[in-house]
Amino acid sequence: QENDKPAGAHADLPDGRVWPLGAADLAAWAGCNSADARGDFMRTVFWRQHPRPEYVLDEDGVVGHDGPVSWLASPAGCYCGGAPFSRTGIGARRVAGPGETVTSLAAAAGLAALEQAGWRPADLDMILLATSSPDDLFGTAPRVQAAIGASNAVAFDLTAACSGFLFALITAAQYLRSGAMERVLVIGADQLSRWLDWDDRRTCVLFGDGAGAVALEACPAEEDGLVAFRMRSDGSRNGCLTLAQVDRHQPLLGGLSAQVGGFSPIQMNGQEVYKFAVREVPAVLAELLQSSGLSADQLDWLLLHQANQRILNAVAERFSMPHERVLSNLASYGNTSAATIPLMLDEAVRDGRIRNGHLIASSGFGAGLSWGGALLRWRGPAA
Repeated sequence: QENDKPAGAHADLPDGRVWPLGAADLAAWAGCNSADARGDFMRTVFWRQHPRPEYVLDEDGVVGHDGPVSWLASPAGCYCGGAPFSRTGIGARRVAGPGETVTSLAAAAGLAALEQAGWRPADLDMILLATSSPDDLFGTAPRVQAAIGASNAVAFDLTAACSGFLFALITAAQYLRSGAMERVLVIGADQLSRWLDWDDRRTCVLFGDGAGAVALEACPAEEDGLVAFRMRSDGSRNGCLTLAQVDRHQPLLGGLSAQVGGFSPIQMNGQEVYKFAVREVPAVLAELLQSSGLSADQLDWLLLHQANQRILNAVAERFSMPHERVLSNLASYGNTSAATIPLMLDEAVRDGRIRNGHLIASSGFGAGLSWGGALLRWRGPAA
């Protein structure tokens, strides 16, 4: 499916295509505590859009431009329906097709965000790309910068796996609060399908590809909407979820050898990750509520990283929140890592669930192990 390229799109995007994106132009504000060098305060304006990769993968196969095809490539067989769905809530995922990359997905999301915000690429001061599956280990954000024509923006990657988008959003806010930047583009994009072992049913039924972007801008203090945030890491539990370097060596002269670059597929201890999430996510959100003088019954929505429906349900039960106030699109997209929160946010505003003044508790959590939370008072327009 194709759309006309928005203004500023460059021909070096694959096939010149820009994926069809959500039409809502959304705004929310995250506040600051001090004036910047120009006497202004910080506003984060969320103009989020998300490209959808080419192929839809479900229990019936892969649906792409040429129609459904079989994808059960091994006797192990991977699928998203039946037992895996009942355990995870995942019914289908998007998988990048030929020519689709983290760069192209991120650039499409970024251009759509700029178009909805009414900004030119040259207006940007910074691009932060949250990704754990870069096209270039030296950095994919500069590629995105070039692709969208943001010649005035510094661009760099932030790697924090499934916590990445939330961490990048908080990081960008600090640049805006300090007065160092006025306009920042934050993108969450991952293509974990290329790092899966498709014979490993513990992981291959979980992950999909996607991207989402938000545009952030300085604002007056009275439009403050970021109530509180926390970020946490525990490297002692790193082995629970990894995409680790392989241990290979190449012989050199004189009996010496050098390491050979490369990474093994994603490895996950699902039980340990589940226990980690249902323990740490409620704890960090409870800490935020307490420090802000708020209670769980004042929350309108729970917007968590989309990893597993059982995790979402367990966190909701911890705060006695009805399940209809827990935002979930796992059935359609699965776990898209750094893209899950902006994907879900886009849907919930476009369909009218999230409205002006709503209080949202959000949390990202995953490999590292890393996790964090934020309380946001939504002040954007309706869809």
